[in-house]
Amino acid sequence: MKLRVIKVLIFFAGLIPLARLAWKAFHQGLGANPVEVITHSTGDWTLILILTTLSITPLRKLTKQYWLIGVRRMIGLFAFFYVCLHFTTYIWLDKFFDWHEMIKDIVKRPFITVGFTAFVLLIPLAITSTRGWIRRLGKNWQRLHRLIYVAAIAGVIHYIWLVKADLRKPLQYAFVLGVLLLYRIAVWLVELRKKLSGAAVRQSAAEVTEV
Repeated sequence: MKLRVIKVLIFFAGLIPLARLAWKAFHQGLGANPVEVITHSTGDWTLILILTTLSITPLRKLTKQYWLIGVRRMIGLFAFFYVCLHFTTYIWLDKFFDWHEMIKDIVKRPFITVGFTAFVLLIPLAITSTRGWIRRLGKNWQRLHRLIYVAAIAGVIHYIWLVKADLRKPLQYAFVLGVLLLYRIAVWLVELRKKLSGAAVRQSAAEVTEV
């Protein structure tokens, strides 16, 4: 029951950024360049939610709050929702569905190329987020969903290359992502060391038995 209530709260919280944009749009609060405001807002929230998703595992392990794993998928899907809004803003409000111009942008402008790559990588993760796909893919599901790391890195690079001058915000995202990746590397190294130690112990025991 507790998890169900938390999911409801997260669902409504996830809609707040969109509601704020809609409120500003209806009250002429998007400034002189509304397309830029919408683009930056949806991009920011995409990165915030991706980083939140990546923080679930370390938070769960460090705090022993195992229920957190139950909300990870919802937060991840909200990240995909906002990246879809981000991409839609670009193709609709910025380029007016001029596919020729968009293809030129993807080819010639590195920050768009990297951003588009991040968007494409998130599509299979959203599609395969259901329990049915988890069962079908088995261990391959975890391998596939490691693409979230590549997408997150690409998203941060996209932001850094986009702003060029004031790098404070994208560098904050880069710092958080770096901490989360270093945590995972540290965990992987500890697990690898345990496996190697276990293998060495088993080998020594086998040699003693043979003697």
